[in-house]
Parts: sequence; structure tokens; C-alpha cells
Amino acid sequence: RQKEIAKLREIRDRSRDGACWTILTGRRRVGKTSLVTNAFGDGPYLYLFVTRSAEADLCDGFKSRIEAFTGRSIPGKVQKFSDLFRYILELAADRPVTVVIDEFQDFFRVNPSIFGEMQRDWDELSGNAKINLVTMGSINTLMNKIFRDKPQPLYGRETDRMKLRPFSVATLKDILAHYHPKWRKDDLLALWTFTGGVAKYVSLLIDRKAYSIADMID
Repeated sequence: RQKEIAKLREIRDRSRDGACWTILTGRRRVGKTSLVTNAFGDGPYLYLFVTRSAEADLCDGFKSRIEAFTGRSIPGKVQKFSDLFRYILELAADRPVTVVIDEFQDFFRVNPSIFGEMQRDWDELSGNAKINLVTMGSINTLMNKIFRDKPQPLYGRETDRMKLRPFSVATLKDILAHYHPKWRKDDLLALWTFTGGVAKYVSLLIDRKAYSIADMID
């Protein structure tokens, strides 16, 4: 993922001169969270995971993470995500901030009006914000609906878009060669066939030292 990491870091650097909003999509278990961890792990960043909870409950968890990230207390109980999003944008007016929101499409289940509220606050405050916002989603149809359907409030708001794909055969070959220098062609074929290049499945086999076709089958 060296090219993808370099791209995300280049966007982060650019966000220090103006707000950036990156859409990162890819099927489940392809390695989106690991990618942003490796790309942004060299500095502080705020990670928020959208669960299918009531908005007030979701905001309660987000508030704690934001307080830990900023070292500042947010008074009172926060009921709406838009209040936290506005707080982050205002914070980014004073210092560069990287924010990752995972499973972003699940806001549809929490409260669809969140998208319109985000659009309002982004349009109002992003001009002065040094924010690197990355919204990740594993359901491509919903992410396209959010950002590419003209009637939707967040249509056209992104500045960058990335789609994370499974590992190529060449990358799988490099991984296999690193752990199993005496690999054979049927070992590589098996690794590709069983995993489809999906990072999570590759790691399950490699972590168990299943480098040969026989061990993978076992």
C-alpha cells in the first residue's frame, strides 16, 4: 500500500493550506483501517467509527474520543453529531486536524439528516479550517449515493477519492516470497484463490504460517 499511503500523506500536507475531504471506499476486510493507521500513525489523528446506534449514544462515545484527542472538555451532553462536527471544524481553524470517520454510510441508519447538517457546517466553516477529513465506507452503492447523487446534500463536497482494492497477484507474490522463499507456483495460486487478495484473509493464513498449498488447505 505504499502508493496509497503516500497519497494520503500528500493530501494531509495539502490540508494545512486548505480543507480537504477524501472519500475512501473498499469492500470489508480489504484493509482500509490498517491503511489510515499506517498513513497517519506518525502523528495524532482522530478516529471515529459509526455504529448503528441512536444519535445521542453515538455522540456520547464520539465526545469522549474528541476530548481525549484535544485534551479539552466539552461541557454538557451532546445530542447531535452536527454539534461535534462544528466543534471539530472550529478547532481546525486554529491548528491542523486529521479526522477519520469509518463506516460513514451508516449515518443513514443513525439519522439521514446528519448529511445535510454536515453540508451546512462544511460550507460555512471549511474555508478557514486546516482539516484533513477522511470518510470511509464499505458499501460502495451508499457512498456513491451520498457523494455522487445530485439531490444529496454532500454531492461534490469531496476533494479526493480513493478506492482500495484487494492485493494484486504481484503483491501476493512479494508477501509469499518474504515469508516462504522456496514458494512454488501452486502455493501462489492457492493464496490468490483462497483469499482473492483480501488483506484480512491473507493475514489469517500468513499469521498461521500457512505458506504452502497443503498448509493453506489444512
